[in-house]
Amino acid sequence: MGDVDEHLDLTEINAVRRLLTSKPRSVGWDERRARLDEVGSVWPIADDIRCEDAVFDGLEGEWSLAPESDRDKVLLFFHGGGYCSGSLKSHRRMVTEAGRATGMRTLAIDYRRAPEHPFPAQHEDALTAWRFLSRQGIAPDRIVVGGDSAGGNLTLCLVSILCAAGARLPRCLWLVSPWTDLSMSGAT
Repeated sequence: MGDVDEHLDLTEINAVRRLLTSKPRSVGWDERRARLDEVGSVWPIADDIRCEDAVFDGLEGEWSLAPESDRDKVLLFFHGGGYCSGSLKSHRRMVTEAGRATGMRTLAIDYRRAPEHPFPAQHEDALTAWRFLSRQGIAPDRIVVGGDSAGGNLTLCLVSILCAAGARLPRCLWLVSPWTDLSMSGAT
């Protein structure tokens, strides 16, 4: 079975490579965003995942639920993309499978992106999403907050905001290659 899994992983990696090199790098923000959505949609969500739009306080998001997942626990997810690309669509498969793996419902947030919405818009949106979950009656110890790249950074910033306010914190964080050096001054 291990050989089959390894072969599938290489097949997927090679498919991504072909897709990424099939067109020249996009120049404008609209084109870059569309390209990332295209790459993310190569792997559609599994047939047994239920998705539902979430619109609240001026934000758009998406709930997802895998069979046998606990609806009372939530993974609050912020997508990557350097704060200027990435979307619900580009990260849908990642989010829904994370929900399946953790056995909980997910809420992915389509936070405002730069350059149209400069800092601190994304941080305000993260806090808005946190407060929305609170209004839904979901206790902080039943929430995991996570994200990849810029979404990982946004996760850390949200917790920093909560700490500074003396608020209750999420159960844990799920950081996937978090972008922790926004000045890009480090050696790595």
